[in-house]
Amino acid sequence: MSKLRLGIPKGSLQEATIELFQRAGFQIQAGARSYFPTVDDEELDCVLIRAQEMARYVEDGVLDTGLTGRDWVLENDAKVVEVADLIYAKQSFRKVRWVLAVPEASPIQGPKDLAGKVVATELVKATERYLARHGVEAKVEFSWGATEVKPPLLADAIVEVTETGSSLRANKLKIIDTVMESNTVLIANQAAWQDSWKRRKLENMKLLLEGAMLAFGKVGLMLNVHKDNLAAVLGVLPALKRPTISELSESGWVAVNTILEEKLVRVIIPQLKQAGAQGIVEYPLNKIVM
Repeated sequence: MSKLRLGIPKGSLQEATIELFQRAGFQIQAGARSYFPTVDDEELDCVLIRAQEMARYVEDGVLDTGLTGRDWVLENDAKVVEVADLIYAKQSFRKVRWVLAVPEASPIQGPKDLAGKVVATELVKATERYLARHGVEAKVEFSWGATEVKPPLLADAIVEVTETGSSLRANKLKIIDTVMESNTVLIANQAAWQDSWKRRKLENMKLLLEGAMLAFGKVGLMLNVHKDNLAAVLGVLPALKRPTISELSESGWVAVNTILEEKLVRVIIPQLKQAGAQGIVEYPLNKIVM
């Protein structure tokens, strides 16, 4: 049987990635001490790999495919195929930023002020390229972690990833520039992408993952309405495209089915009822495939 070896990012992205796969229809179970999660798809073999290393292992063919940040693909100069762009992170469904930060009391105002200074970061190559673009020569030191505590004693500035900036603020650091933005990507080994079976498997996976991403934060809504009130009801509904309207067995009545943002439901349902809707049912969504 053909197999696709899939890398799941261990660490901050692990839980969000497994949840996304579950919504896409893949039940992945990661044990506390095992680096080989089980999955209910016999055509998949899963391995937990740190996101920082994922692109290198995919490029080398140790893995056929994996999920990691675009930042780590660029940091490793990895020659891989980007199969899908998946904008999710540990805490949110938006891109993360690698930012240049300094102590709140620091006189450093921008990258030009870093000449001759020490910058600590886990993203060394990208930081060096950033400084080179600004014509600045500074010492970039690799940080093994806890980068926020390095300034001012061990470094003059840091380049660190952030979703909200709360950790930086808690450590009395201020952001003075954005080095780059990044998001999660599904990548593939070039040889695997040329294999017809693996490529089809990857394309199907992409379809399901993107469908699960699109469904986040949305719900389905079904309701019945008399045709006399249909215009009023449709005037209340925001729709993904157009609501589906179908005739009911009772003359003069139709069923309306639509998709909307979950946060709008508490406002819209009372308005629908007032407009003449009946039998309103809200239901969760796992995937939306356009």
